[in-house]
Amino acid sequence: MPDRRPGVPSARPAARRRRAAALLASAVSACLLAASAPAVPLGVGDRLYPYLGNPGYDVASYDLSFIYPGGNDKPLQAVTTIHARTTAPLERLNLDFAHGTVESVEVDGRPAAFTGAGDDLVVTPGTPLTEDSWTRITVRHTSDPRAVAGRDSGWVRTTDGLVMANQADAAHLVFPCSDHPSDKAMFTIRITAPNSYTAVANGIPAGVTRAGGSTTWTYRTQHPMATELAQVSIGRSAVLHRTGPHALPVRDVVPAADRKKLEPWLAKTPDQIAWLESKVGPYPFETYGVLMAEAATGFELETQTLSLFEKDLFTDAAYPKWYIESIMVHELAHQWFGDSVSPRTWSDVWLNEGHATWYEALYAEEKAHKPMVDRMKAAYTASDRWRASGGPPALPKPPEPGQKIGIFRPNVYDGAALALYALRQEIGRPAFERLERTWVRLYRDGTATTADFTRLAANIAGRDLTGFFQAWLYGEKTPPMPGHPDWKAAAPRRVAKK
Repeated sequence: MPDRRPGVPSARPAARRRRAAALLASAVSACLLAASAPAVPLGVGDRLYPYLGNPGYDVASYDLSFIYPGGNDKPLQAVTTIHARTTAPLERLNLDFAHGTVESVEVDGRPAAFTGAGDDLVVTPGTPLTEDSWTRITVRHTSDPRAVAGRDSGWVRTTDGLVMANQADAAHLVFPCSDHPSDKAMFTIRITAPNSYTAVANGIPAGVTRAGGSTTWTYRTQHPMATELAQVSIGRSAVLHRTGPHALPVRDVVPAADRKKLEPWLAKTPDQIAWLESKVGPYPFETYGVLMAEAATGFELETQTLSLFEKDLFTDAAYPKWYIESIMVHELAHQWFGDSVSPRTWSDVWLNEGHATWYEALYAEEKAHKPMVDRMKAAYTASDRWRASGGPPALPKPPEPGQKIGIFRPNVYDGAALALYALRQEIGRPAFERLERTWVRLYRDGTATTADFTRLAANIAGRDLTGFFQAWLYGEKTPPMPGHPDWKAAAPRRVAKK
């Protein structure tokens, strides 16, 4: 708006125009220079996944829309809308996205140029983005459930549809995102599918609409979530409802034909939630449930508010009852450890898996009379081998390219639970239990690091634990176990060199 205040001279318009022209020319030159530079993949510099996540902005929310055509061998039409706040001036911004066709990109409602670079979608808005400003990025794309060359998609094809398994580095094979747990956000997820299918996603229902032969299901999270924890189930499913502690809504998703056979397992969840609440405090989310999929994944997964399980885990007679229940508790424990309190970097993943394994073992001890000390002694025997092959618990070795199990080796499961057992031995049970409750309360809905955990443990114990944690979390060899000087670790196997 022109300055019309009395007493302000209106002279020198030519000089003003010259200065404006010079500034405009400078800005245009900078933009052209940036636009002419080759697009490159960026990341937040994670030691294990250096190109995941993106600098320059923080995502506040995702709005994901998928149109499922029926059958699980065709790409879904999709729209991803990201609301983010810039943390630096941006002439370009990178999104993680590597397995789909991008049809168009808009930034703040205006068309934007885009190109691919590595696993990144590099977007150039028509106008550079200023620091500390809100922006909206809309990407129209396909989302392909078929396997990527050399790696699995984040989609898992089931006998009757699809589910997601994005951990650790596969969410960007499903939708454009900042695919790192340090950048948690709220999610709205819409799925349109033929009327014969049922779609369920993280969070709570926010509407169902029918139009002709298709139905659109909408879900919203009430707490921030990491991209690796997103879940969408599409199938010929039954959704079963029950009530958990404190009137918590519990909903389970199972193949419709198996609902009666699976009900005895599903009925165990409310008591399992109550058991975990007695150990670490209130359940941290708006709902919980078990998703049983007709799929061969080789793993179970703690997707937020709706944990993914292979259906065969519950129907294969080879698995003892106590073991199945302890695995259910493992994924449930992740809702506190890993989902609510997420790792700041992937090197902190031992905080997820070590704690989930700890409560899995504790549940087996208390409910099935499987002594924790026996499992920990066995882990101690194997610990040096695990450290040699996978690294110490808080310093895992980088993943093998294209493998979904990636960094998820024994060193961050039982090896990390062994470190927690040593900590309880070192500081005593009361201090350890106080640490666990304080940890999930203090960092709820956020991210945290190994340093945060060790600092809190020292504060609660009232003494310096630097040497203890350095040895247990970062040492090449397993330290002596407090209280068990007779425990011995087996020597790592030597691998012949070719």
